[in-house]
Amino acid sequence: MGKVDITEKTLLDYNDVFADIVNVLLFNGTRFVSEKELGPTGTRSQYKADSAEIHEQERDVSKLFSREGVILSLIGIENQVRQERFMPVRVISYDGQSYRTQLLKKHVKRVYPVVTIVLYFGMTHWKHGRHLSEVIDIQDDIRPFISDYEMKNLYEIAFLSPEQVKMFRSDFRYVADYFVQKRMNQNYKPSPDTIRHVDAVLKLMSVLTGDDRFRKAAKSHPAKKGAKSMEAILDRMIAEGEARGERRGEKRGEKRGEKRGVVRYCIEKQKMTPKEISAELELSEDEVNRIIAEIKNEKKSKKRRH
Repeated sequence: MGKVDITEKTLLDYNDVFADIVNVLLFNGTRFVSEKELGPTGTRSQYKADSAEIHEQERDVSKLFSREGVILSLIGIENQVRQERFMPVRVISYDGQSYRTQLLKKHVKRVYPVVTIVLYFGMTHWKHGRHLSEVIDIQDDIRPFISDYEMKNLYEIAFLSPEQVKMFRSDFRYVADYFVQKRMNQNYKPSPDTIRHVDAVLKLMSVLTGDDRFRKAAKSHPAKKGAKSMEAILDRMIAEGEARGERRGEKRGEKRGEKRGVVRYCIEKQKMTPKEISAELELSEDEVNRIIAEIKNEKKSKKRRH
């Protein structure tokens, strides 16, 4: 998706969600990283160009993973809805600049590792290369001298197994569940389980899926009306939509009833022609004729009944 808006990053920025994604995707569900071990870090990575000026590049979301006061790694997460051929180049850029930022500090004694996770939300398998050598043009005689960087941690969310989806304990499970169900061509069945970060989930789902239900839900905030699960939120939206439809239908029926009453009066009492009624009521002549036909049909039906 390129660079996501700040509202789209909110869900992944919660420590419980971030740790959950790391634990399921990198450690197969083992609770290796605790949300308490994650700390903020600027999503902007600094690097020094030839001009000696400091330049910055922004990640989607990143955290420092520390244990007992020691930074073990910087972990970044990137969101992709569409495939990007040069994604390995972007990832090596993020990682390289994160390492470079560490070297800019005074009296550097150690450098901690950098891990980048790419979450791909497309409905088809990633078709582009995951190695640097697969996305750049290299002559064969130069190839042996190229360091071939690998984009190791790209995960196709729609192609996770249902068992993997169940490993998620945070709100990310509802996001992954939607994509897996859609990829399997199933009618989406929302979960009845409680959502912790309702607003953030709805906004992310709105952006990632293009599903109008989530966009409307994010705007109307059904959670404020007591809906705390995806199932309850969408059910409430459907119910409210049906109620609005019924109210609109009733109003349209009332207006149409009023028009028919006036047309009937003009025909029977005033002996006006359809053209005259059309001009008097500012209705099209076709609509007047349709109403007259309805009135005649009603009269015929009553005669048959009697």
